[in-house]
Order: sequence, then structure tokens, then C-alpha cells
Amino acid sequence: MCAGCALACLLLAAPTAATDNPFPDIASAYLVKVQDREIWAANPVKRLAPASLTKIMTALVALSAYRPDAAVTVSRAAARETGSRLGLRAGDRMRVADLFAATLVGSANDACHALADWRAGNEARFVRLMNRHAAALGLRDTHFVNACGHDAPGHYSSARDLAALAEEAMRHPVFSTVVAMQEARLRNVNGSREFTIENTNALLGRFPGAIGVKTGYTRKAGSCLVALAEREGRRVLLVMLNASNRWWDAHDLLDRAFALAAEQSGT
Repeated sequence: MCAGCALACLLLAAPTAATDNPFPDIASAYLVKVQDREIWAANPVKRLAPASLTKIMTALVALSAYRPDAAVTVSRAAARETGSRLGLRAGDRMRVADLFAATLVGSANDACHALADWRAGNEARFVRLMNRHAAALGLRDTHFVNACGHDAPGHYSSARDLAALAEEAMRHPVFSTVVAMQEARLRNVNGSREFTIENTNALLGRFPGAIGVKTGYTRKAGSCLVALAEREGRRVLLVMLNASNRWWDAHDLLDRAFALAAEQSGT
């Protein structure tokens, strides 16, 4: 059988066996959905470190009380955050909308922590809200210990839970607008400090139809991604946890999913 025929057979057969792994070694867990249908998956309920994909839930909880122009004073705890940062200092005053954008576009941990402080008073109380919301959404393989996605015992999620979480978040226009931004220009309340951030999602502006959603990386979690793309009225959602070649494989999987959807619809 020719290579092209073999690939076509694989694509056609995969939707009947979504729990099989038609793409071995691309990630510790992954999931691909076309519209509401899961077509390929490997280890979709395996509990793994989600890195900054955690911030999807952080943003969703923040949206429950979202006031974009509210001023937030950055705490010492937020300013001490490690990893990806906006560069906030204790005492800086930032608008909620700018913290929200920095959290999702630049994956800034200091902005994320400040957003959590604003919503719940401190990170510990905010994390309780995160877990309460996870339970309300029926995310059985998800538990959070911090707001930003740092590796920690008991901090985990699954590809299937993250797909459901991303779909819920994308129903909110503020969230869907922000995660589609290729860059953002932010400033503190009095305008004395300005920040320009680029989206960590390398698919935006490079993969046709990409509209979100979030990236993540830690030493334990590896490279993680929730990607959403839309073409000709069809949406493909991809979740990858601990991906071996995140961007190339994401591009390939999304393209294959769109090709399969078009073939099955006869267009």
C-alpha cells in the first residue's frame, strides 16, 4: 500500500477508536476534537502537570467578577513570582484588564498572582475557587495547588478536562478576544510604566485559522498546548501535554483534522 493510501486509511479509521494512539510518541497525552467530536486521543484522562494551561482556569475564575478598569495594587507575593514575568514591582498599580491580558498573552506569573489576589484576597483563597469551579464543571481529573501552574504535588489535570475547560472559557468574549491577540501593550495605572508582550502561542499568525488558546512549560510538565483553529465554519481543538515537538506536531495534527473533517463532509 502506498504511503498516501496508508495515511488516508489511518485518518478514516481513527475516529472509530478515539482511545487508540494513532500518533505515538508525540506527547504523554493528547486529544483532538472536531466541533464536539473527539477524533483522536492518547491517555486523555491521565493526570499530568498542566504548567501554565492552569491559567485558563485562573482567567475563568477572574471573569466571574471581572471589572476591567478596577485598579489592583501588586502585592509582594505577586512581585516575587518566578518564571515568566511581566516585571511587576510590589506597589505597582495595574488595571484588571491589563493583568488579565498579561496572564493569557504573555503567561506572566506576577500578573497572574496579582489577578488572583484581586479576585479572592490572596492566592490560597483563589485556588479554592479554582477547585470549586473545576468540580462544578465536572473536571474529575483536575486539581489545582497554585494559580499560575507551577509544578507542585497535587497540581494536575488531564487532556480531556483541559479541552472541556478551554471550551467553557472560549464561550466568554473577553477571554476569546484576549487569547487571539498576537501582542499586547500594557501600562500601569498612572502611565509611568509600559509593557509590550508577545503571545506565547506560536500558531497565531502562522497557522491559518488559529484563534487561541494557551501554552505552558515547566520542567516536570514539559511543553504543553491547548490550540484552537477555525476554518470554513469548522473548529478543531487540540490539547497536548508533555509534547515532544509541540509546534510541528500541532501544525500537523490540526491540518490532518481539518482534512478529515472536509473529506467526511464531502467538501
